[in-house]
Amino acid sequence: MAMNSPASAGAAGMPATRVYPSGGEKAGGASPKCSACGHEVDASLPFCAFCGAKMEAPVTASTPPCPKCGTATTDPSFRFCPNCATPLGKGERVSAPHEATAVFSAKRATQPPVQLVVVAEDGTKGSRHPLVGEETTIGRAGADICFADDAYLSPMHTLALWKDGKLSVRDLGSRNGTWVFLSGPHKLVDGDLVLMGSQLLRFRRLGYPGPHPPEADATRRMGSLIPSADIACLSQLRSDGSVRDVFHLSPGRDVALGRDKGDWVFPYDPSMSGSHATVKSEDADFVLGDAGSRNGVAIAVRGDQPLTKGSKILVGDRLLMVEMA
Repeated sequence: MAMNSPASAGAAGMPATRVYPSGGEKAGGASPKCSACGHEVDASLPFCAFCGAKMEAPVTASTPPCPKCGTATTDPSFRFCPNCATPLGKGERVSAPHEATAVFSAKRATQPPVQLVVVAEDGTKGSRHPLVGEETTIGRAGADICFADDAYLSPMHTLALWKDGKLSVRDLGSRNGTWVFLSGPHKLVDGDLVLMGSQLLRFRRLGYPGPHPPEADATRRMGSLIPSADIACLSQLRSDGSVRDVFHLSPGRDVALGRDKGDWVFPYDPSMSGSHATVKSEDADFVLGDAGSRNGVAIAVRGDQPLTKGSKILVGDRLLMVEMA
């Protein structure tokens, strides 16, 4: 640093060198002393001229030190500590890192514009249950939407999911499953469970049978005349999961099911319509459709099943309809 003196008062200073003014006495007339060596020093200079120690800037009593490192601050308008950058609370409040950061919870998210409405047997609408967030549980105990009097419901039965403006439903491993009623044709997939009336049917793929080897003496075998090879079947399931009756499906053959009309009838089921459902063959696929039944045809949910406005789901003994704003 260049010190100005009477001899150099009129001369130009060194380029880019700051020239400090002389005269460093305090207002009271006494010069401050270096805290390291004890010599009197110029208070306007940043370092002691005798030992090189850094001079401490005067701090007023009204300026609190840094709450973290204790460094004194000289300007009450400082918002951050010049030593460790800790917010000092001056001016506008600046939050420390992670301060007031809420832990994400789906239930704290914006409430979806969706309600699940209970539908009675006569079609009238009952209680309404809005979704609580991105994830809403349905069950008999401890769920967000709880039906404590429904013995067919598992404690945690179904999960309703709201994401990116779309609604879907997922079964939570319940005893009796979660069912979505058809609003159009449904291509059957191996393992699908179908509910029509009070009948529980399971669709299974069988594959194409292989050729029979010829008999040694070329004698033809007797057998029933069938439309073609059976490549799939519908099995009627009892409440314990055992199979009662089986109806085979083959390409090119459409099947009608009902209480008293069709290829497979269930005259003992009063909750089934006379003509209830159809299974149509489309090449090697089979498409299930509702034949205008009163109680509808439902498929058990596997994975996440999308729902739309007006969709109906069955959980336990509760039929719920989706309403969206």
